[in-house]
Amino acid sequence: MDYQTLQVELNGAVASVWLDRPEVRNAFNDTTIAEITHAFHALGGDERVGVIVLGARGAAFCAGADLNWMKKMAGYSDGENRADAAQLAAMLSAIYTCPKPVVARVQGDCYAGGMGLVAACDIAVAAEPAQFCLSEVKLGLIPATISPYVIKAMGENAARRYFLTAERFSAIDALRIGFVHATCVDEDLDGAVGAIVKSLLANSPNAVREAKRLVRDVAGQPITPALIHDTVGRIAVIRASSEGREGVRSFLEKRKPSWLAQT
Repeated sequence: MDYQTLQVELNGAVASVWLDRPEVRNAFNDTTIAEITHAFHALGGDERVGVIVLGARGAAFCAGADLNWMKKMAGYSDGENRADAAQLAAMLSAIYTCPKPVVARVQGDCYAGGMGLVAACDIAVAAEPAQFCLSEVKLGLIPATISPYVIKAMGENAARRYFLTAERFSAIDALRIGFVHATCVDEDLDGAVGAIVKSLLANSPNAVREAKRLVRDVAGQPITPALIHDTVGRIAVIRASSEGREGVRSFLEKRKPSWLAQT
């Protein structure tokens, strides 16, 4: 696909999806939403891809919604607003449910819907100068569509504060509340992301995919006989899988597994 608002690159097993509207601080509109949704569905189904990195060109990661798009939304009917929000929800779901691990590379300001993008990723690394803000209530709005992902990422207590106050907070604070997994100085950002990508690519692609699904399905569930039965079934299936058998054999034989044999 010829993207208008993104750059998509493939370097070996690493796909990079770059928000590419630096002139508007990578604020997104309906075109960006459709293109991100398409990109993550396409890359998720591409056998060449092992890891996806979501980053942004320019000084800001994402300023949230594009102002011109917001002006257009001001005149929407209820039905149009619901359809528009459904497209945003589909984009976030495409990232969150992507079968490939997704790493967010946050190099600058990350506001409103931009925080939804980061929260939908599996792992987030932020440069220390980055600033975060859930600014919706300043505009008389609420961060409704992004809330399932943001609350999962930062927890209910932090969400209660930042949803209500619309305060800006630092990358260090984002790390403290668990919204991001790591911070670093600007010049180390690519190295920090690269180290995580290297760790991900060292593992069984099938096991990484199933581990991602495991966290999504088990998190927050009560420990019931049904959940125990489900997890028993999952380990039995993956033990019998080709990569599961190969991984154990290679460990016992003190050699690289087949998915690393060429490295």
